[in-house]
Amino acid sequence: MPAAGVNHLDTEACRKRGIGIVACPGYSTISVPEHAFALMLALRRNLMPYWHDVYAGGWSGSPTFYAELHPIQDLHGSTLGIVGAGHGGKRLAELAGAFGMRVLFAERKLARCVRDGYVAFDEVLREADTISLHCPLTDETRHLFGLAEFERMKRSASLVNAARGGIVDEGALIEALDRKLIANAALDVLEQEPPAANHPLLSRARTDLIVTPHVAWRTQVAMTRLVTQLARGIEEHYAQRQLPE
Repeated sequence: MPAAGVNHLDTEACRKRGIGIVACPGYSTISVPEHAFALMLALRRNLMPYWHDVYAGGWSGSPTFYAELHPIQDLHGSTLGIVGAGHGGKRLAELAGAFGMRVLFAERKLARCVRDGYVAFDEVLREADTISLHCPLTDETRHLFGLAEFERMKRSASLVNAARGGIVDEGALIEALDRKLIANAALDVLEQEPPAANHPLLSRARTDLIVTPHVAWRTQVAMTRLVTQLARGIEEHYAQRQLPE
């Protein structure tokens, strides 16, 4: 399966069997950040609750020409915390900057020092109005966001994950939403894909959660770039194997 990451492969088994791995990094640098930004806009403007309530008669029954059914927040002037400073995270920072957002790149959670251009992980949790995940799934990032992290975030904060499902502890996210530890969340990825029909996050429609079916990368431009990178990578792999010893 062509992808930017290799967390779905047993790389050690491939190495032992002499199976080459061709990754396609950067092909979705445009598509995934745009999807994440769209989710962020939807969360901060409470578009899903408004969509639901308008069709339920919430606007028709309003005593005024408008119906302020849910709070809405501007992105301009708010703080975005980005976990992962690769191609996707940096592109999202560019989009956020164009909207007048303050951007904080989170340092590694267990880092002993904070690198230039980064902010301590806990500080990002405390200050961010929105946190967007753009890091790979590794032993270090698995369940990076659990109940302890949600408890340190703003009660008005939003979480966006268009990276890998395992980065977020889904049970902890449900509890965080139920306890209103954070305002809302949007996910394009889950730990199990495709999810079971009775997946806890999909058992009922809720207005504080948006889930899209791992489609952030599936734009026409991204698919063209993916196929091109894959073909080039395969050609380079076989060219290297044919070089004389």
